[in-house]
Amino acid sequence: MVYNIEVFTSPTCGYCPMAIDVVNQAKEKLQDKINVEIVNVATEVQRAQDYGIMGVPAIAIDGNIEFVGAPTLDDLLSKLK
Repeated sequence: MVYNIEVFTSPTCGYCPMAIDVVNQAKEKLQDKINVEIVNVATEVQRAQDYGIMGVPAIAIDGNIEFVGAPTLDDLLSKLK
């Protein structure tokens, strides 16, 4: 099974780089088992609204928001099992 992960970020967010790093670490571990997309809420406003995102970083897995804030690598990996 391949998971689709969307990381919703903002250029002014201080925590967003941490969320991106965690997702990238998961990608290194799981390789082809996950697809990662970084979504800038400043340019993709409607997409963020469709998810009901009120704060960033937010991480969606297969179309469902699973984290608001930067998770630990262990927390993210546990959601992917």
